[in-house]
Amino acid sequence: MILIFLSALAVGFSGAMMPGSLLTYTIRQSLSSGPRSGFIITSGHAILELILIILIFMGFDTVLQSHTAQFSISIIGGALLFYMGIDMIIGSIRNTVKVSTDGDSSNTRGMFLSGIVISATNPYFLLWWAVIGLGFIMQSYNTFGLVGVILYYFGHLSADFIWYGFVSTVVGTTKNFIKEKPYRIIIAVLGLLLIVFGGGFVYTAVF
Repeated sequence: MILIFLSALAVGFSGAMMPGSLLTYTIRQSLSSGPRSGFIITSGHAILELILIILIFMGFDTVLQSHTAQFSISIIGGALLFYMGIDMIIGSIRNTVKVSTDGDSSNTRGMFLSGIVISATNPYFLLWWAVIGLGFIMQSYNTFGLVGVILYYFGHLSADFIWYGFVSTVVGTTKNFIKEKPYRIIIAVLGLLLIVFGGGFVYTAVF
């Protein structure tokens, strides 16, 4: 059982530590809302993964692997990231991006939902669970039944919380040392990265 947990942890780290839209968004929110951002965003991400595992057991993986689903997810995800990236760049140029320390509940809800939406509109994330994740889940189920699936889920989840929590803690605790101009530049660069990721999604879908 420990081997299943550790395997899930290792595979989870290999995915979580890869640069992507969720990591970019986490850094951006950590700069504006502090160390807690990564944990809130990952909570939304975790809920989606739990739903996906349930759907996979119901046979939904075949839908996620279909060309129509992948095309739709890529276009929608690309458009979303384009919008977020442009909004960040415009905010940086107009100097409307500010460091916030109030931690209001509406922002918490926004980050939680964004963790779900950004993950759900990432075709690579959904395809990974429909193909690779399915293999790990079934292997765990065949070995230890439902307990094995739960162990795998929490092992995978631990990697996400450890990595994104670490990133947001480091970024969130050092943000007060960043002056206004460098902060605006960082936000603009992060916005540009989201546009690049969005463009990658759309390019993959069309070509």
